[in-house]
Amino acid sequence: MNTAHSFPLVVKRLPIIFVLALTLLLQGCGLSDAPVLFPKGPIALAERDLLFTAFLLMMIVAIPAIVLTLFFVWRYRSGSDKAAYTPDWEGSWKIETVVWFVPAAIIIVLGTLVWQATHKLDPYKELASDKPVFNVQAIALDWKWLFLYPELGVASVNELAFPADRPLSIEITSDTVMNSLMIPALGGQIYAMAGMRSELNLLADEPGVFMGRNTMFSGDGFADQHFKARALSEEDFTSWKDKVLAETAKLDAETYLELHKQSVANPVTYYSSFENDLFKLILRKYAPIVGPYESKAAELICRGAA
Repeated sequence: MNTAHSFPLVVKRLPIIFVLALTLLLQGCGLSDAPVLFPKGPIALAERDLLFTAFLLMMIVAIPAIVLTLFFVWRYRSGSDKAAYTPDWEGSWKIETVVWFVPAAIIIVLGTLVWQATHKLDPYKELASDKPVFNVQAIALDWKWLFLYPELGVASVNELAFPADRPLSIEITSDTVMNSLMIPALGGQIYAMAGMRSELNLLADEPGVFMGRNTMFSGDGFADQHFKARALSEEDFTSWKDKVLAETAKLDAETYLELHKQSVANPVTYYSSFENDLFKLILRKYAPIVGPYESKAAELICRGAA
């Protein structure tokens, strides 16, 4: 093979090769796959609209600044004889007014919008609905999520299922370092901290499967600490519930201590029952309270971190 003739051909095709490689690398980065831009619930939609509004307001400053920068580079380029040379030029109150007033007005408007949205989108605020709230308790572990369903008496690992037509209220805590729970298609993030309880209220517009994850770096298995949030129709949710209730595994105190151990990319697991008041016992573990414990299970769970 004549490499002398083939090398220029390869060089000529480098731009095409580069474009193809870049296309392959970025094929998972399409805007259509961005849940923040294409929300599936009213909370995420309100947050997206606020983001867009803030972006457009900031463009009032950014676009003129970019345009004027390019204009000045062109007008005062080397060799141009059209630009006036005025070394003794002094400040202009008109320019100063625009430079200070416009950004100040934008800050005031943005501050007002954020203040209003902060109260309107309070994650602890129950969502208005003619359907009852569906309560779930979420516990962050290394490196997985445990979900308890008090209404059903069952539990799941790395899968959150709920009726699509009912508001979802998630009580959140951590039995390890600080984590942060987020389902981008449905709403923003909220932190999970050991010994503390936080809350997140969400609603799905329709049935669907959404990705949720920990957005707070928490160690080696952080990259694999994600789960699927399934908003199910009434029929599908009943089927899911029956499937979990048919499981033989039960999340008692001993099983929880095993689950608490570190694991990476933990598979989806179901438990047909869980220890009474498990969520409260995990909170109690980090409270400055020493026994007596009301049961052997409470002692095992509360002293499990020792």
